[in-house]
Amino acid sequence: MFTGLIQGKGKIKAKGNNLFIIDIEKNRENLICQDLAIGDSVAVDGICLTVEKILQESFIATASPETLQRTTLEKNIQKQKNVNLETSLRVGSKIGGHFVTGHVDGIGCLVESVNCQQSWEMTFTAPSQLKTEWQNYISPYIVSKASIAVNGISLTIADCDIDGNWFNVAVIPHTYAQTNLSQLQSGDWVNLESDILGKYVDKLIRHRVEKTPLSQDISLDFLLQNGYN
Repeated sequence: MFTGLIQGKGKIKAKGNNLFIIDIEKNRENLICQDLAIGDSVAVDGICLTVEKILQESFIATASPETLQRTTLEKNIQKQKNVNLETSLRVGSKIGGHFVTGHVDGIGCLVESVNCQQSWEMTFTAPSQLKTEWQNYISPYIVSKASIAVNGISLTIADCDIDGNWFNVAVIPHTYAQTNLSQLQSGDWVNLESDILGKYVDKLIRHRVEKTPLSQDISLDFLLQNGYN
């Protein structure tokens, strides 16, 4: 479990057999390396990976075929792009973002990034070849003012269309400068994970609607009997 508050950046390189080396960018706080241990979870651009070996200022992790298929991991390797890094949430730590699992739902792409007076307004939509995946795994949870993780960064949806075909976020200068959002160009792909609370609510509602006869009226008694009080 993560919070979506990025602690540093790094570079990812392929080592073979689905193994990857993540080089950690040096910074004053060095938050990633402070207490990193074998078996720890680290969010790499929002992808939860397990530390299998620790090297000097880097670590090795394995990505499953499902992870490679559903995320931008391989594209980042090919383009040598920076990745955002966050270690897992510790008990008692502050939760400044929102609950992020590191299980990416799908891929989006940047439409535009506009520099406003006090923020960067960034708009995302589905890559043309991944519209079906977007409709299945992303759009149901695109809601105005909801939380979303973009490359592992906890952000709030500022606006979207009613069908969830696109959304935009306002990014403060600190977040923009300290993450790889500042390196994105129009058309670049990003990992997206919607709010896990929204998924549970959606599952609960779908389950109850499917079990409710269409001819049954929804009354106050019905709502009370089904836990709405």
